[in-house]
Amino acid sequence: MPMLNIGLLGYGFAGATFHAPLIGHSGRTALSAIASSQAEAAAQAWPEARIVADLDALLADGGLDCIVIATPNDTHFEFARRTLAAGKHVVVDKPITLSAEEARILARTAADSKLLLAPFHNRRWDGDFRTVQALIASGRLGHITHFESHFDRFRPAVRQRWRENAASGGLLYDLGPHLVDQALTLFGAPQNVSATIGTYREQAKADDYVHLQLGYADKQVVLHASALSALEAPRFTIHGRRGSYLKTGLDSQEDQLKAGLRPGQLGWGKNPPGLIREVEGELDLRGELATLDGAYVEFYRALAASIQDGAPFPVTVDAAVGVAEILELARQSAAEGRRLPYSAIGW
Repeated sequence: MPMLNIGLLGYGFAGATFHAPLIGHSGRTALSAIASSQAEAAAQAWPEARIVADLDALLADGGLDCIVIATPNDTHFEFARRTLAAGKHVVVDKPITLSAEEARILARTAADSKLLLAPFHNRRWDGDFRTVQALIASGRLGHITHFESHFDRFRPAVRQRWRENAASGGLLYDLGPHLVDQALTLFGAPQNVSATIGTYREQAKADDYVHLQLGYADKQVVLHASALSALEAPRFTIHGRRGSYLKTGLDSQEDQLKAGLRPGQLGWGKNPPGLIREVEGELDLRGELATLDGAYVEFYRALAASIQDGAPFPVTVDAAVGVAEILELARQSAAEGRRLPYSAIGW
């Protein structure tokens, strides 16, 4: 089976740490070209890839099937729009855009061109999230009434990087897309959105605290991210009518990629268990629940299967637009200090 040839735009943190290793180790995709100002680092790490100057060079390469946009957030819309206009499939790192209307424009453009627009919501393949999906689907906790998801880190010093600038959208648009996408994947669209967004670190130029509440008729969903959490809250807290589940610690794959470990190597995607309590009548069971392995590489395997085999891609354009709408509403809610109704507009 021929490899799907991919061009990577951007070899900063996202490109070098996530995209390049996953593309190169999926077994179905080939990192054929890289466009980056960090040409020397890219060439040293990926000698088999052609190193080119910019997006124009990638778009002019007739051998590339798909372009991955791994550049600063405020460039995503224009670069993705140009890629689709050139007739190439496109993966866009999260957030897909910084506005819901831009996401809708890209969605319509991709549909009209019969091209795949793939949002890089890789954390659907976190081991703990895969475990949560399976647990909720099993019904072991009964009807879910409270779901809480945290991405907490301790980074008190503001670093000189584009993610720390207001133009990036701050923490809301850095970790918010993952939190919201996971919630929408589990429960669908909420009825309302409430958010508190703050900037609390000294010399910070963008928000570093995000607290979202998604309201449903039968449950509450809390999504939280902070750069000032020296002691982390549980990653997931789930309460249902028949039990509860707690999981601490972030999925291991990001740290493994940073350390140079690659998919398929010993220990890849392994995570410690969570805690579960199931109560029904006189039955009261407490213990550990094994965590499924993380599997980020499945994103790129699914990409190849979609483009080459016509299989449905698991992260839909509808999902990307929905995430953009929720994030935009969260920003408005925080500014106005009130809970706002949500009705999906779509594209």
